[in-house]
Amino acid sequence: MIRKFDFLVIGSGVAGMSYALKVADAGKGKVAIVCKTTLEEANTAKAQGGIASVTNLKVDNFEKHIKDTMVAGDFISNPAAVEQVVKNAPQGIRDLVKWGVNFDKNEKGDFDLHREGGHSEFRILHHADDTGFEIQRGLMEAVRRHPNITILENHFAVEIITQHHLGIEVTRRTPDIECYGAYVLDPDTQKIDTFLSKVTLMATGGTGAVYATTTNPNIATGDGIAMVYRAKGTVEGMEFVQFHPTALFHPGETHPAYLITEAMRGYGGILRLPNGEEFMQKYDKRLSLAPRDIVARAIDKEMKIHGLDHVCLDVTHKDAEETKHHFPNIYAKCLSIGIDITKQYIPVVPCAHYMCGGIKVDLNACSSIRRLYAVGECSCTGLHGGNRLASNSLIEAVVYADAAARHSLEVIDQYAFNEKIPEWNDEGTMSNEEKVLIAQDMKEVGQIMSNYVGIVRSDLRLKRAWTRLDLLYEETEELFKRVKATKDICELRNMINVGYLITRQAIERKESRGLHYTIDYPKHAYDQK
Repeated sequence: MIRKFDFLVIGSGVAGMSYALKVADAGKGKVAIVCKTTLEEANTAKAQGGIASVTNLKVDNFEKHIKDTMVAGDFISNPAAVEQVVKNAPQGIRDLVKWGVNFDKNEKGDFDLHREGGHSEFRILHHADDTGFEIQRGLMEAVRRHPNITILENHFAVEIITQHHLGIEVTRRTPDIECYGAYVLDPDTQKIDTFLSKVTLMATGGTGAVYATTTNPNIATGDGIAMVYRAKGTVEGMEFVQFHPTALFHPGETHPAYLITEAMRGYGGILRLPNGEEFMQKYDKRLSLAPRDIVARAIDKEMKIHGLDHVCLDVTHKDAEETKHHFPNIYAKCLSIGIDITKQYIPVVPCAHYMCGGIKVDLNACSSIRRLYAVGECSCTGLHGGNRLASNSLIEAVVYADAAARHSLEVIDQYAFNEKIPEWNDEGTMSNEEKVLIAQDMKEVGQIMSNYVGIVRSDLRLKRAWTRLDLLYEETEELFKRVKATKDICELRNMINVGYLITRQAIERKESRGLHYTIDYPKHAYDQK
């Protein structure tokens, strides 16, 4: 079946939905949001801490936020991208409020601001400790009300469509690759439909599910990044995987692991060994509020030195009622597994959290493929550089969704639907035995990535990951050619592609920088001369 939409949005987090609302309001054509599960299930909804924006002009300003972002990114952030996000952040907040998102306010009616690691001022807007969920709720209600937006839940984008599907050879040197839409798996018919579009926005979120333990939901398999890479689009910065320092240590929950927000350290939480000993003073003068890469490596090292499977976060010295008020969900979650955080330490461990790299885009969110935009965690705007500053991701998604909407509305009249695209060839069969192989291979990808491409890396570990991923790639591609495409095998292909990209770009970076730390090159390249 062939379906046509002027604007095709793949992904349903804050990036995809805010873009959809902007272009739908313009009335320049039909908008479709394709999401592989339900609207509710997105990385956005898992973000606890908040969203960063300069709002208290008495003490804060754009220059401070820009400097904090550049420092956290190890000075390889794109200054133009940093300036664009920081200066447009207040308008992004106003847009979210207009769409129905509520942020906590103090008794004076001003935003109740938190501070997080790497920030020099209190500038984190939040909604208790479930800010992402509140943003997702507000946007979902706005999207569902909009008459010009079609929502297609439980639909899975398999590939984006380019000249390649017309029989034209496309390589990484092809200068004018164009996107004409996507092939999308319909859950009811189990057939792959052809979605033609004038412009396509990739907003598929992150890659955490390629690791054995992650704060991301299971759906974060890097689909958009993998699709664009296979279509010969430019992908960069994949070596910069952010490991959140403090996920709740609860061995039964790994996908997703429960996040203990950085705001809890901003509130005064102290990292300790289980015996009560502090350790961050050995690593950074900012102690528990150092940037995430430093804190995660410090925890990783202490766990290895002492043979521990976790460290602890201590808020027992804070007022119990205030702790419950600020962190009601964390309090309830920990209580459900027998930990009263007002009296006991919280066991925490680092785990895969956020992808700073992705589909390379310019200031208008345009990818290297014409008619294709990328926004949110699947994109690489240059904002995060070597390490994302806490709470910059949600605001980046809102600001770049606006930039993408403005640009695509300006150019959409130049484009037409490409009616020559052939329908997907869906020959093949799938047996239960093959489903077992796919499930096993998914586990193996997670083990490879966590064991060899984690917080601390080496040439030997990376080479080992490369070799094992290469074998999985060959086996999976051979299987994909023989069987009917399903969500499971497509996700496995994407996970292997993403694992390969992280590993390859980590091998290529011959220095330790930001989130990429290797024992073979423990210093910056410019420090090694």
